[in-house]
Amino acid sequence: MKLMVIILNKTEVLEYLLEGLSAAGIGGATIIQSSGLAMTLQKMNSSFLSASIRSMLTGEEEDNRTILSVINDDQLDTVRRVVYNTVGDLSQPNTGIMFTVPLDFVEGRRKRRLPEYGGQKDEQKVEEDSSGKADKKDKKKK
Repeated sequence: MKLMVIILNKTEVLEYLLEGLSAAGIGGATIIQSSGLAMTLQKMNSSFLSASIRSMLTGEEEDNRTILSVINDDQLDTVRRVVYNTVGDLSQPNTGIMFTVPLDFVEGRRKRRLPEYGGQKDEQKVEEDSSGKADKKDKKKK
């Protein structure tokens, strides 16, 4: 599993990006209003912000959004396609940045259930371990 982080500067596509991620099977994400260093320094009227950078910032820019989501390893290519189709080339200025961080422990994700097979009375519950592999646990119904 991975923690996917997208810092989206191009906030006008946020709704489309979230819809695309949801349609691609990304079941949950947290969206945080955030701001970059230069924008924050400009808002604070900081003397550390050079005049050349200050002249490029008009003060009308929106803050960005940080999207956090725990994804399975095999979902990364799908997420990247959705981001590039929605946001565009992230190497272009003022679009965003995306990265992942490997996770060795995750607790609190919703468990997936396997369908019951042909009248069996056993309920099979699938739990993902920290490596993202499914572990079947049988529970006998009484």
